[in-house]
Amino acid sequence: MKKNRTDFPSRFSAVGKKQSGLQLMETFFQTNNLAASKEKLNSIMNYAVKRNTWIKEDPCGIIQFRQSIQSFVRACYLITLNKKKRTRNTPLENPSPPLLGLLSEKEYQNPLLVFKKAFQEYSIQEFDYFMSGIIYFSLGVYDHVPERNIVSPYIHLIKMLDAAHLILERREKK
Repeated sequence: MKKNRTDFPSRFSAVGKKQSGLQLMETFFQTNNLAASKEKLNSIMNYAVKRNTWIKEDPCGIIQFRQSIQSFVRACYLITLNKKKRTRNTPLENPSPPLLGLLSEKEYQNPLLVFKKAFQEYSIQEFDYFMSGIIYFSLGVYDHVPERNIVSPYIHLIKMLDAAHLILERREKK
């Protein structure tokens, strides 16, 4: 008997047409606020490293957030592939620390450096594995914690969220 496979397309996936990384980022930020996304990622991360606790949020919302972050990571990767077309530095005039977030001054001037550094260190599959791992550990009670370094991919994701939001803000100002 032939197995029927049901495909559940995500709101963020490019179904039937080719989309650019910027379009996928815009879609991500239309459905997710920057501050709320960073807060939810932080909450998931906190519950993933705590023993004998689990996140109290709706699991469906957490899984949906995971899918949107995975699409966001793919959008960032698409932008790094097309970086030769859009290498432009913005002059920086004494930015305030809250404006920079986790970004350095060089990364604030050229946000594409954030994506380049992240994908030099980790692949898309490793970011997917990281998200799956922290979701797994945050949704249940376990005696052990993740065995791999989960802080570095987390920091890269936070920086990528800041850089993507900065790119979209600069694009709107044009």
